[in-house]
Amino acid sequence: MSLFAIGDLHLSLGCDKPMDVFRGWDNYVDRLYNNWNYLVRDGDTVVIAGDVSWGMTLNQAYEDFKFIHNDLNGKKIIIKGNHDYWWSTVAKMNRFLAEKNFDSIRILSNNSYLISGKGFNGVSVCGSRGWINDTGIEFDKKILVREAGRLKMSIDDGIKQGGEIIVFLHYPPIYADEKNYCILDVLQKYNIRRCYYGHIHGAAERKAFVGESCGVEFYLVSSDLVEFTPQLVR
Repeated sequence: MSLFAIGDLHLSLGCDKPMDVFRGWDNYVDRLYNNWNYLVRDGDTVVIAGDVSWGMTLNQAYEDFKFIHNDLNGKKIIIKGNHDYWWSTVAKMNRFLAEKNFDSIRILSNNSYLISGKGFNGVSVCGSRGWINDTGIEFDKKILVREAGRLKMSIDDGIKQGGEIIVFLHYPPIYADEKNYCILDVLQKYNIRRCYYGHIHGAAERKAFVGESCGVEFYLVSSDLVEFTPQLVR
């Protein structure tokens, strides 16, 4: 049993939003399929760190969810990205997954999932979308506070579940010389040691922070920057 992470699949199997027009995204669905299934087994779990589908609604995202469920090995836990316009209430998303029999996919929103099994010490998967660094704009401040609160709720639930708390976000808490203190304060308060994030693409990788800061080890797992290969967490 293993736990993996990857972000920003940007699937568009049910809508006209091809990603292979961008450098490095050529043949990306096949590459993702081959790399994922080479590493991931049915007993494994993969956290998808946001920007899963370009579908504007759950129905438009159906083909992407079908691909994730039917064609990619293992269980999948999804958090919200800034381009996941299909995202709805937890009740509506869970009902959609149940109606379509997509039972290998779970939604992470204000909750956590305990991953444990034979030979695998427990891990509580926690996280939220996060948000951009503080811009001073009132709108952004409100979202930052809300996302920090959602992350706290997820971690509190993870503590109840037990196991090591590992946090997964969509937005990076640190980018270039900017720090998102709303999120970083939560990570430090709960003594989180590992955090995985996506959102960053292409040349922006140069400004992305990977490594240790404030006692937390940060990992960037955007799919194009990890060659469309799930990254081993444990």
